[in-house]
Amino acid sequence: MAASPWILAVLKTLFMVLTCIMAAAVAYTLIMDGDSSCFDPTAWWTQVVETDFFEFMIPVVAWFFYKESSWIKRLVLVFVMLWCGSVVTCGYIALQFFKLSPEESLKDPIYFVLCKHQNEDSMRHTTRSPVVIAKVIVTAMGCYMLGLIIYAFAVDGFPFYVELLTPCMITSLIDVSIHIVVFSVWIAYKESSWTSAVFWILLLVCFSGIGICVYIVRELFYLSPGEPVSLIIFNKRNSDTRSSDPLLMVHSDV
Repeated sequence: MAASPWILAVLKTLFMVLTCIMAAAVAYTLIMDGDSSCFDPTAWWTQVVETDFFEFMIPVVAWFFYKESSWIKRLVLVFVMLWCGSVVTCGYIALQFFKLSPEESLKDPIYFVLCKHQNEDSMRHTTRSPVVIAKVIVTAMGCYMLGLIIYAFAVDGFPFYVELLTPCMITSLIDVSIHIVVFSVWIAYKESSWTSAVFWILLLVCFSGIGICVYIVRELFYLSPGEPVSLIIFNKRNSDTRSSDPLLMVHSDV
């Protein structure tokens, strides 16, 4: 099914704007206190938000490792993301949209941004990650986040006081909000109905990192033990046709 040209333009603009917003937020934090407010072990709500960031970062890093074949690129992306957050996520996604060929842009731009181009040999030797291990890891992430929120409520009460809004906290909240937008686009792409997409996006907005963990675990349960975990990246239609798509072969303009 062909995509409308305006969809690609909207997506490019969205991710470029999000990159600029987060870059400004990072610059604000560095100018105001140089990240010093990020390392207060007694500020439990700050730790909750920072943990929330990692709940989103880990799936993005897993995608980087799937998409990039070079260990140098993978490690550079992870290192920079640790310090710049969604600047890397959105900047990288925007760059992938600009790398699309005209045929890919018209066919299914989100699919071709998510997938990796590979040669015939690598397609025959695809690594299959254990689905059970992925379920355990993501479930543990969600449970840890829930436990941390409960503990923060018990120790610091409700997170509605001015002293909590340090430069680091503001930047972290912006970062988490941007990642919510990013994952909302992914959910909208994956879900076959708008009702289902809206439900999961609302769950993500309300529960943030816990919401994305629940969604990913749900997708993992759709996989059989022998299937690669990377299949959850794609919607059902793309998962069925991925291995036979000639556009996934390496070509010069990607």
